[in-house]
Amino acid sequence: MRPDFCSKTRENEMKSGPLTGLRVLELAGIGPGPLACMILADLGADVIRVERRGAESEPSDQTLRGRRIISADLKDPAELNSVLDLVTDADVLIEGYRPRVAERLGLGPEQCLARNPRLVYGRMTGWGQTGSLASSAGHDINYISITGVLENIGRADDRPVPPLNMIGDYGGGAMFLIAGVLAALFERQTSGRGQTVDAAMCDGTAVLAQLMWSMRGTNEWSDRRGSNLLDGSQPYYDTYVCADGRCMAVGCIEPEFFALTVKLLGLDPCALPDQQDHTRRDELREAFAAVFRTRTMAEWSEIFLGTDACVTPVLTYAEALENQHFRDRATFTSIDGVDQPRPAPRFSRTPWSEPIRAQRIEGAAWLPI
Repeated sequence: MRPDFCSKTRENEMKSGPLTGLRVLELAGIGPGPLACMILADLGADVIRVERRGAESEPSDQTLRGRRIISADLKDPAELNSVLDLVTDADVLIEGYRPRVAERLGLGPEQCLARNPRLVYGRMTGWGQTGSLASSAGHDINYISITGVLENIGRADDRPVPPLNMIGDYGGGAMFLIAGVLAALFERQTSGRGQTVDAAMCDGTAVLAQLMWSMRGTNEWSDRRGSNLLDGSQPYYDTYVCADGRCMAVGCIEPEFFALTVKLLGLDPCALPDQQDHTRRDELREAFAAVFRTRTMAEWSEIFLGTDACVTPVLTYAEALENQHFRDRATFTSIDGVDQPRPAPRFSRTPWSEPIRAQRIEGAAWLPI
């Protein structure tokens, strides 16, 4: 049976969430596109992922949860036409190829919108569909380096530190792709027409740094790494090593939170430099560091737990699974023995269903008879 958006598997019929009824066709890629489609599926959308035959994904990839997966030879006119048949029934198509690749495959915006004028066509790239770098390769580290963001992450006396792939791929990429797709769907309610969404990781990363651009505009943010409010240069927004070598994260920016931190550390506020005396911040940092080294992370965690000091332990993924707050909220689950977060955010009236593993439809069984 062809897996069009009307023929559901039992698992799909059981799905719920605010996006239930939304039909998404995903042209397989890597990075932010799959995460965006996972989130849409988490929130109830019916997502079919089309992979190139011979380049199928690994079943252990849990970012593919919640959707059905088919394989197709896009160079075969009959199979390409079958994929276009799926486009006819879709609300959204998402692809993450380099510019003009989808067009060469016969699945570009013009071809797809000709089949389905109401289609929202989401394009996910690093550099965007236009610009001098549009056709160049890149990764998260490249997209955040050229926007000025990476230069601001790390210690003043060391090299910039790559922040995993959270900022470019996922923050600037997947999240802005989702925002663009949902915005286009909202507009479609008025116009009745679809459109193309050009989501570029470099663009999204630039927007994520809006606070820094704003502060820079009022001379409150410097281009010099390790000299700003949120980059670890301030002693009240940094990490400290404990007696057991583990760390605590300190974020007591507000004066009242700073005063509480000083109190719980057992320090005399009269003997400390003023919180905002930047000429003596090294003294304040050393005072904090000396006290933190006197107890273990577990001991400090107990002291600061539930207070407004904004001081928390720096946990591993394994420890996060056991954290009481996350256990209270049931933040994590396990699928096929793989620990992972449940969907987010949460909804009062249209709650999402528990995520399930991807359902692969083998061979050409999905093709029309």
